[in-house]
Amino acid sequence: MPFLRERNGRWSILKIAAFILVCLPALWLAWLTATGGLGPRPFNEAIHQSGSWAVRFLLLSLAVTPARRVLGAPKLILTRRTIGVAAFAYAALHLTLYCFDQKLDVVKIVSEIALRVYLIIGFVALIGLTALAITSTDGMVRRLGGPRWAALHRLAYPIALLAILHFLMQTKLDITESIMMAGFLAWLLLYRLAYRIVGDLGPLRLGLLAIVASAATALGEAAWYGVTTGVDPTLVLYANLDVSFGLRPAAWVLVVGLVIAILAALRAIIPSGKPMRGAADRRMPAPARATASPGAGGGTR
Repeated sequence: MPFLRERNGRWSILKIAAFILVCLPALWLAWLTATGGLGPRPFNEAIHQSGSWAVRFLLLSLAVTPARRVLGAPKLILTRRTIGVAAFAYAALHLTLYCFDQKLDVVKIVSEIALRVYLIIGFVALIGLTALAITSTDGMVRRLGGPRWAALHRLAYPIALLAILHFLMQTKLDITESIMMAGFLAWLLLYRLAYRIVGDLGPLRLGLLAIVASAATALGEAAWYGVTTGVDPTLVLYANLDVSFGLRPAAWVLVVGLVIAILAALRAIIPSGKPMRGAADRRMPAPARATASPGAGGGTR
């Protein structure tokens, strides 16, 4: 399996670990299918789970670059292609299962997608993921050229926005996970913006970023319920202060963001003695950066 090896031909522990990681949900889904663990509506449950994993892996692929900068672990970039392609694979499985649920009735499938806004949004996101997956190989990077390839793969962010909007619209009342995914995407977008402005973010800035992303998540949840159900948005905001029923999505975004800030602080206290990858990236020409890290989850992030 060449895709599990580094450029020097050696097996890559990180690539192997990423490959095992992305295969586990599919194996678990297959086990549930074989044992009847998908409930009374197995196709519906399988469609939901495969779509959820597509969004999770898409966000995880976008999180690789912040993770390697914060942790000072440049080799994490080796996992991004595998995770990004996995996002496409689960999205494709999501659509395939939907087609089987519709008895492979092509006319009905096409009409449903054309008439339902959330299906149109999801289908557009899948088309975008398909383009990123097709162009994720080293050969496509060379054919497109570094700048063009990087520009194409920056579409991973709007694709993620579409995917989460599709997730929100089809989950209807229980939007806990989809709002949490939206909050994590807000963190990733804010991180990207802040990194462009100030460069590497220290622990304090990462802590502030966690607070802002958490607040945006809470406001987004309140706005969504207010618009779609008529619930008073202030009630939803107050619910974020009550942990008796568990943590709300905004709280999870805050917790994860603060953990990242703490990891950055620990790394600052115990330096590795190696230069940050982010600084090396800024010294490297754009084509070289693109060819150094191809992946379906996005380009230079």
